[in-house]
Amino acid sequence: MSTDWRPLFDLLVPQERRELLASGQRRRFARKEVIFHEGDPGGTIHLIQSGHVAVRIHTPLGDVATLAILGPGRTCGELALLDPDARHSASCIAIEATETWLLHREQVNRLRRAYPAIDRFAMQLMAAYVRRLSEQLVQALYLSADQRVAARVLDLAETYGEGRDIPVTQEDVATLAGTSRATVNRVLGELEAAGALAVSRRRIAVLDRALVARAAR
Repeated sequence: MSTDWRPLFDLLVPQERRELLASGQRRRFARKEVIFHEGDPGGTIHLIQSGHVAVRIHTPLGDVATLAILGPGRTCGELALLDPDARHSASCIAIEATETWLLHREQVNRLRRAYPAIDRFAMQLMAAYVRRLSEQLVQALYLSADQRVAARVLDLAETYGEGRDIPVTQEDVATLAGTSRATVNRVLGELEAAGALAVSRRRIAVLDRALVARAAR
């Protein structure tokens, strides 16, 4: 379900690519540092170059829910490109040392007017955002809680890459999957007993992706 912004740069000729990157700035965030808060004005977009970012909201009940964990090649703050009055609908927090390329809406819009390819680049970023939301909605409506847990584990494995443990809590997986921690505990236990996962405190290692994928179907 991941969408990487980096191949979209192929839409741009070298001069356009240089101007787009020159219009932004490199930002570095320490572990647990907030990139932006829920409700902040949405005037910027971050292109994640390294590290991982958690997208979190406060629920009506006052809890904190993790909506997504984003890695290199992903973006946060996409709506800032289109809506001048937009406010960030969620907070983004670096969950490890993270580096992004920060672009301001005004600068991107100026380049969009000057270069049609940059306008296409921005539209493809928004299209990818809408596709992700649509896929998540379909899964929420038509997959069981057990399937959603397995699907989220697969997403996280893709985000962190082959051979890397996934440094998340069961509570994170529960809010990502839209289910209870008890359900996550049971599903992860069943997958571990089947040899698909190794689960420890705040860590999940995927041992057999095919088995996890089967559980997600």
